[in-house]
Amino acid sequence: MPSTFPPGEPAPADGSLPASALEGLGRRPFSVYLHVPFCRVRCGYCDFNTYTLPELEGSAAPQGYLESAHAEIALAARVLGEHDPAPVSTIFVGGGTPTMLPAAALGSLVADVVARWGLRAGAEITTEANPDTITPQVAEELAASGFTRVSLGMQSAVPHVLRTLDRTHERAGVAAAVETVRAAGMQVSLDLIYGTPGESLADWRASLEAAVALEPDHVSAYALVVEPGTRLHGQVRRGEVEAPEDDDEADKYELADELLAAAGYAWYEISNWARSPQQRCEHNLAYWRGSDWWGIGPGAHSHVGGVRWWNVKHPRAYDDRLGQGLSPAHAREVLAPEERYDERVLLGVRLADGLAVEELGPAGRVAVAGLVADGLLEGRAAVGGRAVLTLRGRLLADTVVHRLLG
Repeated sequence: MPSTFPPGEPAPADGSLPASALEGLGRRPFSVYLHVPFCRVRCGYCDFNTYTLPELEGSAAPQGYLESAHAEIALAARVLGEHDPAPVSTIFVGGGTPTMLPAAALGSLVADVVARWGLRAGAEITTEANPDTITPQVAEELAASGFTRVSLGMQSAVPHVLRTLDRTHERAGVAAAVETVRAAGMQVSLDLIYGTPGESLADWRASLEAAVALEPDHVSAYALVVEPGTRLHGQVRRGEVEAPEDDDEADKYELADELLAAAGYAWYEISNWARSPQQRCEHNLAYWRGSDWWGIGPGAHSHVGGVRWWNVKHPRAYDDRLGQGLSPAHAREVLAPEERYDERVLLGVRLADGLAVEELGPAGRVAVAGLVADGLLEGRAAVGGRAVLTLRGRLLADTVVHRLLG
């Protein structure tokens, strides 16, 4: 089952936000995330808030979700009210498998967002998709609805790894989906996972080489995490498969960075590489930079002006709350200044641009020299006033954050 909620305080039934969160809203970048919680099958490693239609027993059909998502967009517009945010910088549709819904339905959600808040010139609009859900018609309809980017869940190019991950597509389907998305005029991102039980270094190299051969605009590569409550976690606990090993995942990360760099991709966040700054995922950068965003959908998380909240998780509960005219928020937290600082360091240090040393507290500024001496921060960048991770620092980012926070 999906992961549990973080702790928090009760969220207001009307979705209202503190005045402090709304102050200056229009001067800060604003993004929208739309969570589509439906999947054809539940992958054994996944703890995202997703449901197969049989699990829902027909009680929370996609049509109900669409009505509720539009209702939450209207609620967000009411809450933000006269403090209207700046035109939307990015829209990201994630899941689940968003393309289980008709492309026209996804387009209607995007159109609703744009009608409420407007769209910044050159804004990025992305949807995730499984490769086997992309057809020429779907791609053309997505492009016509304003989507600029499709993030395809490739995960691996090796059949036995895909089977272990319970993926339904084949390697050839990824190539076809990439070609189809590109023909419709949209950018392509490929998501990869390394560290799957039974995956050798040679398997991972084969997946990287297959991905690079498709010449995507952007590549994400994430280490597999065995999350409690997933089927994979049960298999590891019973000894049916081996848990990922830190050293193996480190070797695979280094290989990814080497091969992607050789192919012309530059890292801009620990797990993400792009061909150019214009092809980075601006939506994810909004998260890492602490921008404002409203998350629409069951289990979606939001952040506005130092207030975080998260929606009820089950689609039925989500529909019920909005059907009663209530906010779907389950709980929230108002971040204290020290918590916002900690997050700034935690997230900012993951970026290739790093952090300005002058933004660090006294303990962090003192720690920089030692981190440079230990090969975890780049010396030249530090001299220029930036704390930027080395390759070794990327592998030990948690250690770097711990030391910068004192």
